[in-house]
Order: sequence, then structure tokens, then C-alpha cells
Amino acid sequence: MSIRPLTNAAFGLVIATCLVLLTWTVAPAAYAFDNPDLLPDQPTLIIDLANSLTATQQAALDQDLSDFEAETGWKLRVLTQYDRTPGRAVKEFWGLDNHSVMLVADPRGGNLLSFSVGDDLFELMPRTFWIELQTRFGNQFFVRDNGEDGSILEALGSIKTCLRQGGCLVVPGLPREQWILTLITSVVGGLVFGFAAHPREPGQVFSWQWALIFSPLWGILFIAFGVGPVVTRTSEWLPLARNLAGFALGALVAFLSPMLAASAPET
Repeated sequence: MSIRPLTNAAFGLVIATCLVLLTWTVAPAAYAFDNPDLLPDQPTLIIDLANSLTATQQAALDQDLSDFEAETGWKLRVLTQYDRTPGRAVKEFWGLDNHSVMLVADPRGGNLLSFSVGDDLFELMPRTFWIELQTRFGNQFFVRDNGEDGSILEALGSIKTCLRQGGCLVVPGLPREQWILTLITSVVGGLVFGFAAHPREPGQVFSWQWALIFSPLWGILFIAFGVGPVVTRTSEWLPLARNLAGFALGALVAFLSPMLAASAPET
């Protein structure tokens, strides 16, 4: 009887099978995702395994969350973790339900914060709210400037504010970086408006037809991206006034630039 040599594919399959068997043999046993041994012995609303909060902060925050729950009925819980996590065991420990929010702070990922949100809260704060909350207070730059404790406390403060006022579509407050972005879009919107409205016929003072044609562009830049984020996040008038001034200045510059260029003496 002749023995046929192994083909490259068969040889590769044998090697892969051996590697899998070897991995099962030498790999350490995986830890269960449900680890109740890490739960505290005493009732608490905060499990700080990553030591993100000081003892004073933990005591004050525990009392604050307890008072908030008694006042509103909403459960807010905090879990910080690094290389250890109690996993699903916290659900039974805290009795998490549709009226609960669990903030999880884990510095191992690109963003410090994540949220386990009960279904009832999505009626008051949509999923986009929680995404914005995570990106605003959990990003590496905010954590670097304010610390992990500042990130946790600021996020909880926004949640409590929104729950007390019956819900939010966006996260309250207007960070400086976000306002600068709205100012830039307002100025660009003004430039588009000014160029579009510049007269193109003799004797014409204002080209309202072209301004109307380009209204979707400058309207989105100014109204949707320049005014909308400001009025939905803060009641302060100064950022809005600055954006209005930026739009007007951009429109004026774009409107007058062709006239000034045409009237400039040739050299």
C-alpha cells in the first residue's frame, strides 16, 4: 500500500490543530465574568476597585446618591475597575432595574466612562445623550486635566441635573472647545452668505436670489452648527451673541471684499 504525501493544505490543518491543543493545555484558566468575591461586605452605592476616588469623596458621593434616590426614585451607582471586576454580580448586589444607571469607570480603554442604562431612562435621555456624556467627560484630555474623580463627578452631575428637570436631549453645558467650533461654523456660514449675496448685475445692491439658493449651506453652518448647539446646552447669551457677531462679520467681509478689490487702483 502506498502512502500519499500530505498536501500543503492538509499539513497546515495538522499544524493548526496541534497549536489549538497546545493552547488549551498551557493557557491559564479564564476568570469568570461573574465574580461576587469582589463585592463589599457592607451596603454601598460605590465600588471603587480602581481607587479613583478618595475616602472622603466616596463617603460624600455615597450620601449624595442615596439622597438623590430618596428624592427622585432614580438609582445611580458607580463602579470603578482596572484589572478586576465583579461583572454581573453587581446587578443583584445593587438591584439594578429599568430605573437604574450604573457608571463604570475603567481606564484601560480609550475612554474612561461607560454606562449601563435602564430602559426607562431612554425615554428621558436618548442614546445620543449617553454617547455625548461619555465622549465629553470620559475622553483622555478631560481625564488628564480633571482627573478620574473629576470625570466621574461631572458625569454624575449632568445625569442628576437632567433627571431633576425631566430629561435632556443633549448634555447640559457648553465646553470652550465646542463653543469655538460653533463660532468657526458661524463665521464660515457668514462667509458663504456674504459671497452669495454679493451683487452680480449692474445697479444691483443685494443678490437675494443667490443668497436664497445657497441658504441650505449657510443655514446649516450657522443655524444647525452655530446656533443650535449653543441654545440647547446653555441659557447664557454671551456665546450666542459672539456667534451672531461672527456670522455678521464673516458676511460683511465676504460681501465687501469683491467691491474693495474692484475699486483698488491698478499698479
